[in-house]
Amino acid sequence: MTPASTITHQALAGNILFELKNSAGKCTRCMVIGKEDYKLSDDTVLRPDVVLICDEPNEAYITKAPEIIIEVISKSTAKNDEGYKLQKYEVEKVIYYVIVYPDDLYAKVYKLEDGKYDNQGDLSREMLWL
Repeated sequence: MTPASTITHQALAGNILFELKNSAGKCTRCMVIGKEDYKLSDDTVLRPDVVLICDEPNEAYITKAPEIIIEVISKSTAKNDEGYKLQKYEVEKVIYYVIVYPDDLYAKVYKLEDGKYDNQGDLSREMLWL
């Protein structure tokens, strides 16, 4: 059994989810959810920390590319989040991929441009939802 995320990890992901949900407002096309399966294929399922999805059919899991995926990393997930997941989300055409570093209190923001992720910059503690 995989150990649960740290309290800091969960608190940060919860704050981000709350703020993103507030930003989405009353949009009836979009949902902000956390820890939901994103099925890329029959043998590849990922579970991002926070996602913004629009026009998703009512399924048991996410079936199309979210608009935004946010991963709060830990030492044990960093390599996977910065490598494997970044590549998968790029191929799936997720528009924004944000990697949050809770120990250092900053985030890297990637935006899909011409089919490739471009690092849009880093957000500092003041810009994160803490």
